[in-house]
Amino acid sequence: MDLFDKCSSFTLADEVKEQGVYPYFRPIQANEGPVVQMEGRHVIMAGSNNYLGLTAHPKVKEAAVQAVHKYGTGCSGSRYLTGTLDLHVELEGRLAKFLGTEDCLLFSTGFQTAQGIIPTLVQRGEYVVSDKDNHACIVAGNMIAVGMTAEVVRYKHNDMKHLESMLLKLRPDSAKLIVSDGVFSTSGEIVDLPALVKAAKKHNARILIDDAHATGVIGKGGRGTSSHFGLEKDVDLTMGTFSKTFASLGGFVCGKHSVINYVKHHAPALIYSASPTPASVAAALAALDILEAEPERIARLQSNAAKMREGFRSMGFKIIDGHESAIVPVIIGETEKTLIFWRALYDAGVFVNAFVRPGVAPGMEMLRTSYMATHEDQHLDKILEIFGVIGKKLGVIN
Repeated sequence: MDLFDKCSSFTLADEVKEQGVYPYFRPIQANEGPVVQMEGRHVIMAGSNNYLGLTAHPKVKEAAVQAVHKYGTGCSGSRYLTGTLDLHVELEGRLAKFLGTEDCLLFSTGFQTAQGIIPTLVQRGEYVVSDKDNHACIVAGNMIAVGMTAEVVRYKHNDMKHLESMLLKLRPDSAKLIVSDGVFSTSGEIVDLPALVKAAKKHNARILIDDAHATGVIGKGGRGTSSHFGLEKDVDLTMGTFSKTFASLGGFVCGKHSVINYVKHHAPALIYSASPTPASVAAALAALDILEAEPERIARLQSNAAKMREGFRSMGFKIIDGHESAIVPVIIGETEKTLIFWRALYDAGVFVNAFVRPGVAPGMEMLRTSYMATHEDQHLDKILEIFGVIGKKLGVIN
């Protein structure tokens, strides 16, 4: 058997393309935030993680341009050696202050951040205790930790009773790190942090929360999950990304100085990777400036998402509800119908994300919609109108 046999036998994507319902890798030709240009026409974007609508903000774009003029296009080295700029240090200080922690460390991507934290901290004979619906970046970090002879235990999604039962099976004196998304990227659900904190304290475990979809979305001034529950002092580490609220690229982790300092000097994902580019860091700094100066953007974002949840629910769509995040999934329940629905939306001028198996469980095939502070009522009303027409035509709603 040849190594590449699996590649030549993979035909599913091509088959879906032939049917005209392939929803992935669609190029965007211009991006104004709530409206983008695709295939030469304007489309309402209802699938982006650009939650505060800052990727097109003049101050963010200008900050990136000025950084290129001053520092060039790249750092040509890792943070450990020649790749640290004063911009990196400034952003780390600003984020630590924003989240009320002692220290912060930047990584080159959000996906890479979990791989820098988890296997660096959790070693032989120690445990990662992970929600089974955690983001793929956490899963990747867990796999590396297993390769370093740590052990990974998974508990049922957001099920704190099951978490408790799994913790009871571990040696009481063992070192443990409980890891969970703050806002789960597929469903938009928020972790039951109060119960998780209670379990962690009872079993002497530390907590890492991934706030990729929470920072700038929930919590006081957009400070994320721990702020949302008033548990800032009870979460040991908070990680996040710049590719969503902060309109850029990169990742970060905030926590106690001693822990951040240890990760800084031991994480291969940091030491052997080129550092975040000047433009990326400058853009994130400018986005943080706007987030702090304009908290009304968060209120508008939450209002937009609440309007859409109520709109879908009132039309009879099945949605994942009961949370305040910017993600509103509409459950279709069948792969073929989900892809057909996606194509009809796209043809009508609305772009959303199609989530099908194996990315979601059978029966949970969905159109994941997500919203921005810069969506206007005319955009939201149009999305609901088009969903309603297509939903009735396809028999998803009556």
